[in-house]
Amino acid sequence: MRRLLFALVLIFSAYIGNAQVANHAIGLRLGGGHGFGTEISYQHGLSDLNRLEFDLGMHSGSDYNAWGLAGIYQWVWNIDGGFNWYAGAGGRIGSWSWDHNKYTGTDNGGLFLSAAGDIGIEYAFPIGIQLSLDARPEIGLINHGDSYNTNIAFSVRYQF
Repeated sequence: MRRLLFALVLIFSAYIGNAQVANHAIGLRLGGGHGFGTEISYQHGLSDLNRLEFDLGMHSGSDYNAWGLAGIYQWVWNIDGGFNWYAGAGGRIGSWSWDHNKYTGTDNGGLFLSAAGDIGIEYAFPIGIQLSLDARPEIGLINHGDSYNTNIAFSVRYQF
């Protein structure tokens, strides 16, 4: 099954063409849902078709604090000109602390780990601005409050 999927991806990649992934891109990933909200986002190009994306997010409120660092390996396929679609896999590691003393007299928190995927579309303007829209499903592996979450985000990055 893996070999068939790999062969289909290779064949499909040949029809789509090279995406010309930028060497570097930095900006903000503006997420919603069960994600970390606004994250600092960095992309590092590995080849014309592959890159790594790292997103650091922090959440805090009157009774909780959390941070998370996502790392995603992405495959990028060109649709037309600067318009690409991408998919990837990776994970998130972070820490959370929830203060229940106000309500129940106990505290919860600790390190968490989750597996993550990513699928989205992007457009890179000739001036170096990249806009993207993606969905990132996550499955909690260790000490994760929810076993499954999906975060949809709009990103603005500068490519260099």
